[in-house]
Amino acid sequence: MLTLTQAAEQIRTRRISPVELTRECLARIERLNPAINAFITVTADLALAQARQAEAEIMAGNWRGPLHGVPIGLKDLLDTAGVRTTAASNCVRIPAKDAELVRQLKAAGAVIVGKLNLHEFAFGGSGIVGAFGPVKNPWDVERITGGSSSGSAAAVVAGLCVAAIGTDTAGSVRCPAALCGIVGHRPSAGLLSADGIIPLARSFDTAGPMTRTVSDAAVLLGILSGSQITASMEETVSALRVGIPRKGFFDDLEPDVAFCVDESLAVIAKLVAEVRDVQLEVGGHRTIFNAEIYEYHEEMATTHPELYDPRTLPRVLHCAGISATDYIRAWRDLAAERTGALQLFEQVDVVVTPTVPVAAPRLSELASLEASELRRFEMKYLLRNTASLSVLDWPSVSVPCGFSREGLPVGLQISGKPGADAAVLRLAAAYEQATDWHERAPMVAKR
Repeated sequence: MLTLTQAAEQIRTRRISPVELTRECLARIERLNPAINAFITVTADLALAQARQAEAEIMAGNWRGPLHGVPIGLKDLLDTAGVRTTAASNCVRIPAKDAELVRQLKAAGAVIVGKLNLHEFAFGGSGIVGAFGPVKNPWDVERITGGSSSGSAAAVVAGLCVAAIGTDTAGSVRCPAALCGIVGHRPSAGLLSADGIIPLARSFDTAGPMTRTVSDAAVLLGILSGSQITASMEETVSALRVGIPRKGFFDDLEPDVAFCVDESLAVIAKLVAEVRDVQLEVGGHRTIFNAEIYEYHEEMATTHPELYDPRTLPRVLHCAGISATDYIRAWRDLAAERTGALQLFEQVDVVVTPTVPVAAPRLSELASLEASELRRFEMKYLLRNTASLSVLDWPSVSVPCGFSREGLPVGLQISGKPGADAAVLRLAAAYEQATDWHERAPMVAKR
C-alpha cells in the first residue's frame, strides 16, 4: 500500500499512472468492502474518468501537485454534486453542488473513489449505528472501528483509498484513527471550510485528514487550508516543551494502552527539551452540543422520526428543550474555560495524552447495549479524551503508538493551542519517524 506522499511521487515521476492506482483501489474495494463495510457509495465511473483526465494532464506536463491523480475517499457527510449524500441515514439527498472541500480536492486533481460509512449523522463514537450497517475493524472484523468517521479509518488502513476526509466534533476523526492504527488530525477551528458538510454541532465541527502517515496528513491539510504546514515539518522538535495532563486523561486505561503510551512518552522524552506533568481540567459543555444538534434535527425528528435508526432518535430527542438563556450562559462559561486553559501554554508547547483509553471493543458487546447505555459507553471509553479538547478548539492529532496483546492498535494524542497545527504535526511526525508502528498493516490489507 502506498502512502499519499509515495503515491504522489510515483505519479509525478510516471512510475505509476493515476488509472492504474485507481483501478487497484477499486479492485480492493470490490474484494474487501463486503467484509469491512467501509463504503456506502462507490463512484467507480467518476473515479476512472477523473483518473484518465489526471493521467492525460500529467503526460502533457501539467502536474497539479501531490493530490493529482490520487484516490481519496469522503465521509458521507460531504456533499458531492449529483452523487447521493446519506449521513448513513435513510434521509438521502442528491446535492446540486460539491462541498467546498470537495471542490478543492477536485481542483487539486484528486480522484474521488466514493462516500464512506459513518455512525449515523456523526452522532456517536462507536461506528455501529446507521442505515448501512456497522463498519468493521480491518485488524479484527469482530471489533468496532470507533466513530463517527468509521468508514474513513477502515478504508485507509485497508488500502481501499490512499487517504480520506473525515469530520470531528468530539473525536470523530481521532477515535477511529486510534482504533484502526492510522493518523487522524482535528485541525484548528476554521482552518478548513465547513460549507456543504452536514453538521452535528456547528460550533465544534471540523473536517480533518485521515491518512497512513503524519506527512500525508500535513499535505492534505496544507492543500485544503492554503497554509504552509508542510514547510514547517522539517523544523526540529528539540526545543519543544511537552505537558502530560494525567488527571482524567490517564484514568482507568486498559493495561495494554497504558503500556504503549508510557513507552511512547519515553521515546518523546528523547526528542524534546522537556516532558513534565501538568494540570488540565475541562468540562463537558453538553448544553452547547445538545442545543446545536437539536437545532439541525428538530424539523426532521418531529416530522419524520421513522427515518432515524431507533438508537439515534432518542439521542436527538434528548437534546431538546434547552433555553436561549442556558445556551448563552454555557457559552460564557466555555469562553472563560478556554481563556484559563490557554495559560497552560505558558509552561508547555504541546500536550500529550492517550487518544482512547481502550483498544477496539467487540462489536457484539456494544450491539447488545440499549441506546442510552451505548451513549454512556462511548462518552466514557471512546470519546472521553478527545471531546474535552474539542470544546477548547485545540488542534489534535492521533498517531499510532503500539498494539495490544490481541494485536489491536493504540493511539497517542498530541494537542496544542489554537493555530498550533504545525507544532502538533511536527512532534507527531518526529515520533512517527522514531518508531515503526505506522508501517504495520492488517492482514486484510495485504491481500
